[in-house]
Amino acid sequence: MSTAQNLSFVLEGIHRVKYEDRPIPELKDPHGVIVNVRYTGICGSDVHYWEHGSIGQFVVKDPMVLGHESSGVIAKVGSAVTTLKVGDQVAMEPGIPCRRCEPCKAGKYNLCYEMAFAATPPYDGTLAKYYALPEDFCYKLPQQISLPEGALMEPLGVAVHIVKQAGVTPGQSVVVFGAGPVGLLCCAVARAYGASKIIAVDIQKQRLDFAKEYAATAVFEPAKVAAQDNAARLIAENQLGPGADVAIDASGAEPSVHTGIHVLRTGGTYVQGGMGRSEMNFPIMAACTKELNVKGSFRYGSGDYKLAVELVASGKVDVKKLITGTVKFEEAEQAFQGVKAGKGIKTLIAGIEA
Repeated sequence: MSTAQNLSFVLEGIHRVKYEDRPIPELKDPHGVIVNVRYTGICGSDVHYWEHGSIGQFVVKDPMVLGHESSGVIAKVGSAVTTLKVGDQVAMEPGIPCRRCEPCKAGKYNLCYEMAFAATPPYDGTLAKYYALPEDFCYKLPQQISLPEGALMEPLGVAVHIVKQAGVTPGQSVVVFGAGPVGLLCCAVARAYGASKIIAVDIQKQRLDFAKEYAATAVFEPAKVAAQDNAARLIAENQLGPGADVAIDASGAEPSVHTGIHVLRTGGTYVQGGMGRSEMNFPIMAACTKELNVKGSFRYGSGDYKLAVELVASGKVDVKKLITGTVKFEEAEQAFQGVKAGKGIKTLIAGIEA
């Protein structure tokens, strides 16, 4: 048994991590809770900080606890908490907005100017024994959802937000670029929303094979040709007529962005969910002359986590299939190396039980 009070997995610098015993967080708010973190998924952004020490303007200047895709068990509750009790199993939404700025008051708290988001400098993440959150950012898991599945509510919340941004409706055709965890979950959510054709696009055949088994109705492997040519073949192979209704990019790759714009029908909707280079070429005249709805999508907002839990609880979305491995807390660094090498789909790190 560990004698550590709050053992945490800390990033000190590029490829420099350590385990550090930190103070157990205190309940500073009567509406707050302390969670004993049980499972944490590794996300591309965690690996990016470990590899490069920064993402865009977010630079790791001081040692930072990694992790933000987590589930756990309530260990302590504040005096005003009414919806949770000690022992409840929860999915943890890892970003705390200010609740006062214009976006927050408009119900778009994911765009909060003062967002304190786990494992985004300067805020510590969830790869620790204990983590503090407001009561309303913990979502009680029904009996049919396990704690490992609970950790996947975070990437599922991202996919729910993307599909909401796309306005997917029953009978539509949806093309999803990138068959990583978020792309696969976008396919699953689009299916739950009633899309009739869901085409997953990737350059890795094994990912496409999984996507076809999982939630896509068809798959497409692009050739090394112009984006217009790939788009034309995709449309022809899938009998999309004038083009797809919705294109979602969950890859961040420039060729995918181009193909996504060209694959759409006039008046179609394009959503950028994948993080890629901060600047790239963009087929702006096609977006203009086709009068496309071009949208960004960032994290998750009001109702997204709640819907994610409901989709899994009702059996409409299966997240269990995405979990390809679980490692002990002490093996977290090896898990990061495995994810960097492209092993599996979603690797979980088991937490330290209280």
